[in-house]
Amino acid sequence: MIIWIASYPKSGNTWVRAIVSSLMYSESGLFDFSKLKKIKQFPSKEYFKEFTNDFNNIHELKKYWVTAQDKINLNGEINFFKTHHLNCRLEDHTFTNSENTAGTIYVVRDPRNIVTSIANFYSVDIKDSKKFLFNQSQLVGDETINWGEEIRDLIGTWSENYKSWTMNNPNLLLIKYEDLIEDTKSQIIKITNFIKKFKNINVSEDQINNILESTTFNNLKKLEQDFGFGEASVNKGQNKKITFFNSGKDNNWKKTLDRTLAEEIEIKFKNEMVELQYLSKD
Repeated sequence: MIIWIASYPKSGNTWVRAIVSSLMYSESGLFDFSKLKKIKQFPSKEYFKEFTNDFNNIHELKKYWVTAQDKINLNGEINFFKTHHLNCRLEDHTFTNSENTAGTIYVVRDPRNIVTSIANFYSVDIKDSKKFLFNQSQLVGDETINWGEEIRDLIGTWSENYKSWTMNNPNLLLIKYEDLIEDTKSQIIKITNFIKKFKNINVSEDQINNILESTTFNNLKKLEQDFGFGEASVNKGQNKKITFFNSGKDNNWKKTLDRTLAEEIEIKFKNEMVELQYLSKD
């Protein structure tokens, strides 16, 4: 069965994937980028190519969401997958089901900080980035934003994505990006204990400390600088890669975001931001 590492884009999914891959696929707990390849993206072409080659048609892909997962789970193991896709239903087709899903680690981040990360990653204006967060029909992975094996994902708005994975989910671990920043070790322990509910793993204190040290934002950034990172996007206008691990905790919306735009985000997503304590109730 699948444990999803799900999130809206630019919310810390890759950081959590680095932690999980170090936990599951390194005896020492030490991370390197090769470990990320153990946790692949879903949907991606390799899981759909025997069913269709129409990778940009969400209404074609939806027919095979569950069928592809049925095949993956024939191995009888716990399988980890990254996704930004809505956990949705389109007509009679659900993105996943209880037969294929063991649990979900959902990574959430203050949308006022996501908007600047989206702008950097996709090389767009900050106002276009806001529209990205607000767009109910937002798709990624199409011909304009294409990263090799990725195919068209329906991600929805920031709040829709969050709610689709967290509402009425009995096997959910919610990880806030801000908590990863403030107390990474406690979040690593939470993730470890969550996975132990589904898979028998033994993890030492040394392994936890190695995961902590080797998956810091600064170390991930240095690894990208030294060796490159295949998941970084490309600014087509300038024909150069965009730094994936860009600002981390230094990305503070209070310093970079126009107040009017911040207020638009707060109004649009008020209920969810209050629930997550990104806003006060008043």
